[in-house]
Amino acid sequence: MSPVPLRVVAENVLPTSPIGRRRWMICGLLFFATTVNYMDRQVIALLKPTLQIQFGWTEKGYGDIIFAFTLAYAIGLLLIGKLIDRFGTRKGFSLAVFVWSVSAMAHAAANSVLQFGIARFSLGLGEAGSFPAAVKAVAEWFPKRERALATGLFNSGSNIGAIVTPLVVPWITYRFGWRMAFIATGAVGFVWILCWLSFYRRPEEDAKLTAAELAYIHSDPPDQNDQPADSESTVPWLTLLRLPQAWAIALGKFFTDPIWWVYLFWMPDFLSKLGLSLTGMALPLFVIYSGASVGSIGGGWLSSALLKRGWTLNTSRKGAMLACALAVTPIMFAAHTRNAWLAVGLVAIAAGAHQGWSANIYTLASDMFPRKAVASVVGFGTMAGAIGGMCIAKTVGYLLQRTHSYVPVFAMAGLAYLVAFGFVQVLAPRLKPAKV
Repeated sequence: MSPVPLRVVAENVLPTSPIGRRRWMICGLLFFATTVNYMDRQVIALLKPTLQIQFGWTEKGYGDIIFAFTLAYAIGLLLIGKLIDRFGTRKGFSLAVFVWSVSAMAHAAANSVLQFGIARFSLGLGEAGSFPAAVKAVAEWFPKRERALATGLFNSGSNIGAIVTPLVVPWITYRFGWRMAFIATGAVGFVWILCWLSFYRRPEEDAKLTAAELAYIHSDPPDQNDQPADSESTVPWLTLLRLPQAWAIALGKFFTDPIWWVYLFWMPDFLSKLGLSLTGMALPLFVIYSGASVGSIGGGWLSSALLKRGWTLNTSRKGAMLACALAVTPIMFAAHTRNAWLAVGLVAIAAGAHQGWSANIYTLASDMFPRKAVASVVGFGTMAGAIGGMCIAKTVGYLLQRTHSYVPVFAMAGLAYLVAFGFVQVLAPRLKPAKV
């Protein structure tokens, strides 16, 4: 007798509790990718004081380098989400990591603001694929009740990357020079590609996935708008531009993503102005990004826990997001103190709240859109965040050049999430499925 196809078995088995843990192994690979992503992204921030002395960068010049990254990130997101939706998560994610790993290593050959800007531009193009691919993988491998938690878990890799980098980069820099710091961190991406290609398949194609776990993954009631995972259609950009749900995600990220990039690209500079050396930053940055990691997992857990307790999808997601938006506001006092640890504590709380917010805003894409459109929607939203990042790069560079103070920067950070929450509520008041 021939074996029953796995998909047929799944359609007739609907377990009441999760059976199997292979989907969490996929989440682990996504966590690894996000860690590598933020290692490559953060190296230049840690080396800013060193490179500023060696090459004579101004604050505006450094802002231009960050602007080049965010510009490329936005351009990449115009295309990468749709490419991942069309060619699949396995191939699309591998290509993105290959491009950004080569680009990260290319920083070692740079000797001027222009050359660093070119390397940074290339890095932005590659890294544009990370979150659209990761959120799509979560939509493929997790039911809605677990997606916020899974997103929070893999998104916490950004914090681990930001923790590991200040521990590793100073040691490499003092021992082998700053160029080797870019080469060593960039090379880690090739290790991830080998792991990803050898392990990742869609659930329906994974021979090691049990029928019970496959059934659990597909146990959500079908949305009227959803399509089979192997559908060849994608969502045109003009369609996305007409959907308020897409704009809810886009504006939610436009106002908040730039704040995270302030922490990532300017926090070492802020700490140096408090009197900390390159090696002395390791512990404060560890505290900040440990707080961010707790917030990422906690924000995703809170949303999923409320959903499991009987809250509606709308109230569970929005409740978690509002809590995160309020928790950011004390950051406005961080630049008013000369006590380094008080400032670090306030930034750590805000960073954790940002990551909790981020876990939920990404999950809204899979809540309101069919699986086949998720990467396109996340790409659209993340592009909006990158455009906000372009604005913040220029703004922070200008403000620091003029005022030499982080007070106005942190004032913007404290209010941004409440503004973003207002737009999300107006544009998607009930998180209804988008009519694609």
